[in-house]
Order: sequence, then C-alpha cells, then structure tokens
Amino acid sequence: MFTLKMGWAALFGGLLLIAILVSKSIWQPGWPVERYDALFLFAISVQALFLIFRLESWAEARVILLFHLTGTAMELFKTWAGSWSYPEAALFRIEGVPLFSGFMYASVGSFMARAMRIFDMRFRPYPPFWLTVGLAVAIYVNFFAHHFLPDIRWLLFAATIAIYGRTWVWFRLTSYYRMPLVLAAGLSSLFLWIAENIGTRSGTWLYAGQHEAQMVSFAKMGSWYLLLYVSFVTVTLAAPAVINDRAAPSPRSPQPPEPADQARPKPRNSPFGSSTD
Repeated sequence: MFTLKMGWAALFGGLLLIAILVSKSIWQPGWPVERYDALFLFAISVQALFLIFRLESWAEARVILLFHLTGTAMELFKTWAGSWSYPEAALFRIEGVPLFSGFMYASVGSFMARAMRIFDMRFRPYPPFWLTVGLAVAIYVNFFAHHFLPDIRWLLFAATIAIYGRTWVWFRLTSYYRMPLVLAAGLSSLFLWIAENIGTRSGTWLYAGQHEAQMVSFAKMGSWYLLLYVSFVTVTLAAPAVINDRAAPSPRSPQPPEPADQARPKPRNSPFGSSTD
C-alpha cells in the first residue's frame, strides 16, 4: 500500500520521466517540433489534465507554480555559470534554458504536495517556523553564492540535522506510522538522484564535463537532499495545516487525536483542498 501510494503521489514526475525516455528513443532531427518543445507542451498538458480531473487541487497547483519559478531561476543561473547545459535546440526557452526544465522542479513540488495529502501527513514535533524558513533561504542562496564565496553546504547539512533531527513524519496507511524526517529526506534524495541519472543517460541535460554514459556524481545526492528542505518549506508556506500544533497520533492508531478547540480536517481535503485522490 505504501509503494502504491508513493507511486500515485509521484505520478507527475513519473509521466515526465517516461516522456523523456520515449522522446529520446523515437525523436528524429527533421521533425517540425523540437524534442524540448514537445516535452514542454506535454508537461503543460499533463498539468491541465491533473486539474481537470481533480488529481491536483488549485492550492497544489499554486505551490507547483512557485516551484517552477524558483527552479527556472536556478536553471538560468546554473547554465550561465556552466554547471550543466541543455544540448538540444528549443523554441520555448529563456537564454540556454528550455522551459520544460522548470517542470522537473515542479514535479518535485507535485510529489511533495500530493504525498502530504494522500498520506494525510503531519510533522511532529515541528521546529520554530522562522528557523526552518531561515535554513531554506540559506540553502537556496548557497546554491548561487558558492560560485563566488566558500561553499557552506557542510554547515547546512549539520543545520538540517540540528533543526529537524527530532521531527517525525506521521503518515497514514490503514493506520498511522512514522519515520524520521531527516531519513525521509535522505531516501527521497536517493530516488531523485536515480531519476537524474535517467535524465542524463537520455542526454536531456548534461553536467559540465559529463557524457551520457557517465553516472551523475554522488555529490549531487547531497544537493538534492538540501534542495528538498527548500521544497518542504515552500510547501508548508502554502499548507500550514501539516505543521500546526496538533498532537502526534499514536502509532497504529487509525485516527490522530483531534485538537480540543476544532474538528480534525478531513484527510482528503486537508491541507490542499479537495481532490479525487
């Protein structure tokens, strides 16, 4: 059940990876539409279908748009700095960045928002919110600043443990279970690293000095680990219900305890609004 729900939460990213692999295997140079443009149109179409068929709520779509904007900003800087490149042509692009690339970041946002709703996640005990926002800002800034200043990622790794080390992710299957948030972030970064290898093996993007047969450096897993905390805080800004001051549910409990002053929100409608999931 856990695996099925995780796969359903990652539907957007999974469809995008399939499109990347299929387009790489069938695309011909003489076709009237460039592959990157086809991927962009595919991603927009999938997003529209998710909203039409209520696989995502509008609240989730707003979160995903924010991911798209912050991700595209990073793409513009990183391609300018020479960290990676997109070797194919595209009509829908800004400088050297094809617009479909923003949807790769958006797929991470889609996964996190959908997983929080599908699993009815809660995070306890949650650190001071201002501290989590400060960490997310520091991580995001370091992705840019380390090109000009000393890289402080090791301090940021330590900060994630210091700030989130006591936090548990509570999630529901038929009853409630929990996992340390730091462990959840580490496992998620591993799967994102695997997905990134699929992208580079298809030649969709390449890091500086990398060719398609090479694996992505394990160091990139650390980058994804840090970026996940930026993503997590982005989602909590739009869905504060997942970090409100509600007592943690007991393990194996079918329902979390309700706060004394209000009814517990319905799992499928909280914290991102209604959906057919």
